[in-house]
Amino acid sequence: MTKNNGTLDDYSCSSGLLLPLINEFTWPVEMRAFLYFVGLLYCFMGVAIIAEIFMGAIEKITATTRKVYLSRGPDQEPTFIEVNIWNDTVANLTLMALGSSAPEILLSIIEIVGNNFESGALGPGTIVGSAAFNLMCISAVCIVAIPGVESRKIKGLRVFAITAVFSIVAYLWLIFVLVGVSRNVVEIWEAVVTFLLFPLLVGLAYWADKGFPLCWQKSRKTSVIAADGKEIELGSIKSGEIEAMMVDGPVLTKDGKMDPDELAKWVRQAARMGLSGEDAAKLAAYKLIMTKNHSHAWYRIGATRVFTGSKKVKPQLSIKLKEVYDAINEHPDTENLSPLVETISSDIAIIEFHAIACAVSENVGKFPVRIVRRGETNTKVSVIVETVDGSAVSVHDFIPFNQVIEFQPKEVEKEIMVEIVDDDEYEPDEQFYLKLSLNHRASFSHKEVTLGRISIMEITILNDDEPGTITFEERGILVKESVGLAQLPVLRKNGWDGEISIHWRTIDKQAISGKDFTGGQGVLEFKNKEAKRFIEIPISNDMETKLKDECFEVELFDPTGGAVLGSITKLAVTITNDEDFNAVMSRLSEMTSANVDAMDVHHNDWTSQIKDAMNVNGGDIENATTSDYVMHFLTFGWKLIFALVPPAGIWGGWLAFFVSLAVIGLLTAIVGDLAGIFGCLIGLDDAVTAITFVALGTSLPDLFASRAAAMNEKYADNAIGNITGSNSVNVFLGLGLPWLIASIYHTSMGGQFKVEAGSLGFSITIFTITAVLSLGLLVTRRLSTACGRGELGGPVVTRYASAVFLVVLWLTYIILSSLETYGHIKGF
Repeated sequence: MTKNNGTLDDYSCSSGLLLPLINEFTWPVEMRAFLYFVGLLYCFMGVAIIAEIFMGAIEKITATTRKVYLSRGPDQEPTFIEVNIWNDTVANLTLMALGSSAPEILLSIIEIVGNNFESGALGPGTIVGSAAFNLMCISAVCIVAIPGVESRKIKGLRVFAITAVFSIVAYLWLIFVLVGVSRNVVEIWEAVVTFLLFPLLVGLAYWADKGFPLCWQKSRKTSVIAADGKEIELGSIKSGEIEAMMVDGPVLTKDGKMDPDELAKWVRQAARMGLSGEDAAKLAAYKLIMTKNHSHAWYRIGATRVFTGSKKVKPQLSIKLKEVYDAINEHPDTENLSPLVETISSDIAIIEFHAIACAVSENVGKFPVRIVRRGETNTKVSVIVETVDGSAVSVHDFIPFNQVIEFQPKEVEKEIMVEIVDDDEYEPDEQFYLKLSLNHRASFSHKEVTLGRISIMEITILNDDEPGTITFEERGILVKESVGLAQLPVLRKNGWDGEISIHWRTIDKQAISGKDFTGGQGVLEFKNKEAKRFIEIPISNDMETKLKDECFEVELFDPTGGAVLGSITKLAVTITNDEDFNAVMSRLSEMTSANVDAMDVHHNDWTSQIKDAMNVNGGDIENATTSDYVMHFLTFGWKLIFALVPPAGIWGGWLAFFVSLAVIGLLTAIVGDLAGIFGCLIGLDDAVTAITFVALGTSLPDLFASRAAAMNEKYADNAIGNITGSNSVNVFLGLGLPWLIASIYHTSMGGQFKVEAGSLGFSITIFTITAVLSLGLLVTRRLSTACGRGELGGPVVTRYASAVFLVVLWLTYIILSSLETYGHIKGF
């Protein structure tokens, strides 16, 4: 590309591999620069979209599994599990790294091939500039993205150490190649070594991942028998890992299907929150997807789809469902689901709210909420109670709090005061939630305390001071024979003022009290403002096969405290055998699985792929935002063209892999021309254009992907753990491969492959220095208490100081490299 030295003749800035398509050199420079800039941005969008399809193919390939079975002991039946064929470390350093770095690698290859096997500045500059942006800017963003004062550590520390060392060695080796034995000339053996460092990196990282040779004595090799009879070695498996493999995943069984018991917990919990079984299936699917271990490719695909208005990678929840999900899962490490066990040991303290819901007027001010303890009462225990926003918002509608509630020995009830904010604005009825969670900072063991069935309480803010109407929530309810306790919801409506009570009694039908259930009568009390409570009826499990369902009725009568009976005073309780109940749960499981399958990041056929490409948000119009519509309109052309790429479901993803790689190569060639001509038009050298515009354009999707991974993952591996490996692969493939091709070509022609050290050597040196400082910072953060002992997050002051330091390093690299390019600093 011709450089702009301040004046342009007719043919300046008009030489590219594919562009320009027409004789545009007579147009005004300003117009050409603007059009090329817009074209460059638009092509960056196209590269991101086809790279998303490429990543989907990689996800399909690396997710390939094989079913095997394990012997659990002489007295236990063999258990089937599914084992990934691809090792995670190998996949990350080969296919995943290639997926995120394909534009930079292909740009370098295309530039050399299109330049008659002569070295250019755009390809190598983009590789180094992208490495700088990834290591410094992406790390800075991820450090500050962690919510609260949490911190994130890299889990695969040995693998990260290997890739970090190689990311420095790679650039030191480049300096040696450029200014060492054969200065400004790349010989074949140097190119071969550069390329062979790639398999060496993969091999050593795999070795470190398996724990060799550091901890081979602490592990054992395990072989299992596949369904086809062949023996498969799972590798070095430490004690307990087999069990961990089998229970990994909150709602999946070993054969990839929904666990009915886990799903039943969600259905019960959803029912308490007023949700249907269909909504419970949506929440279960959302829970499954959000708590699975995802690859960097998954986050990269998700980030791209967000800013292109495409189908999202996780289910879109309504506001109400999101509120419920956030309420019961705000702290994923806390057992908030409160599984319904039939028998709880008397040695365990059970803490729960007295009622599942209450309603208060907006002008109530402060009102009490009761928390009760049952079970073991002789010890001191504590729980955390906190407010969670719903349609009512903290500060504006109520005073938020997060408190530790302590029960002293023999204390069975506590009251907390909740304060409602009274304003003059008209507002419809609004809800927020109180949530109980275990206090992990307490000195006692969590085996001594558990949450009861009512660990989430809904509070409705309204304007009514009547005692209310008492009614059942529905006329009939279906319960499983082995449920233990049937919970029958009773509502207090149209008023919630004062303490009231309602009498209830059971009426035998086909089900007989004393045989099929424990009936009788009792009194259900509602304290002031309480809006929903349960009648609990023990159900007997006689373990007999029943030809038909049995039922009994529960009747409400004789309300006190001024309350009146509502329209539903009798509730029919149908006891079904486990087989029928399991059929219902099976249908819900199928619904959940369908929701999960709909979120696959790849397509199995052209029909669904084209449909998703043509519709905003993949056809989910209800949850589409304004930005989705705008970005879908802007990227519609790319989506329609790329929908013709073979879906990843064909041939195990390999056909989509190679076709999309070819399309990326074509687009990259256009990007190279656009960037070179644009830089020339505005007076930028190719080396500066590469480390700024091109490096940022190809790396921004990784920035958004890493940020999402940092916020959602428990560890920092998917956020920044892959950066050093990707930077190394960029050098070994992006420079090693084209240099090998060019050096062989020139040697065969009797010449030498020349690569001027100049700006490239200086840029590499500055990057190497800043990279060492950046990695030093990450190590310091890991070891320092002041930084939260984690690479990401930590205290506010140190996290922002770390981010600023990294950004300053990146700016230093950009400024010094640019000054050297224009001769203001003497380089090599």
